[in-house]
Amino acid sequence: MKILIVEDEPKVASFIKKGLEENNYDAEIASDGLSAEKLARINRYDLFILDILIPGISGLELCKRLKKINSNLPVLMLTALGTTDDKIIGFDAGANDYLVKPFEFRELLARVKVLVRKPDQLAEKVNVLTVGDLELDLEKKVAHRGSSYIDLTAKEFSLLEYFMRNSGRVLSRIDIAEKVWDIKFDFGTNVVDVYVNFLRKKIDKGYDKKLIHTRVGFGYVFGDL
Repeated sequence: MKILIVEDEPKVASFIKKGLEENNYDAEIASDGLSAEKLARINRYDLFILDILIPGISGLELCKRLKKINSNLPVLMLTALGTTDDKIIGFDAGANDYLVKPFEFRELLARVKVLVRKPDQLAEKVNVLTVGDLELDLEKKVAHRGSSYIDLTAKEFSLLEYFMRNSGRVLSRIDIAEKVWDIKFDFGTNVVDVYVNFLRKKIDKGYDKKLIHTRVGFGYVFGDL
């Protein structure tokens, strides 16, 4: 990840650069807005950290110009201007986040990690459920336990998704029937138990660590317990 620090105070800029490099980021420094804009047009960066009160053009104007170059490029405002109005003006200029000086580096680092996370990484995190060594890809509609592919029917997939989204919770047969089958539970049928057993054979059979657990009188608990 490549980050441009736009900061005219040498000690502050050096402190940020050193901290980022110690955390495996590639950091560069620009001491004024015009040189920062020039660098942005010839280099590829994953994040800009901008002070507002910088020579040349202000950090606010620079942010607007950077967003014209690439509207998806994240910008973190790092400034001593900390009133609510200042923050609103910063966000209106296009800033993705706003941190007021003085600051703790660990907070800056935490914000950087969020801002440089790629959109596809965010999607992957949302679209893949994980419990123990079991993964369920909601987009590709596939499941794996360890390195083994698990072939699921559509209803088995829905049942497993419901279990994984509620890992650690006791789920009654009524809960499962209503959420997975979208029906009122009929106490005269064992359809839930049948499908749970189908799922057990596919994801638990042959594994020492079981993921589907029966709670007699209550229902089922899913998880790496």
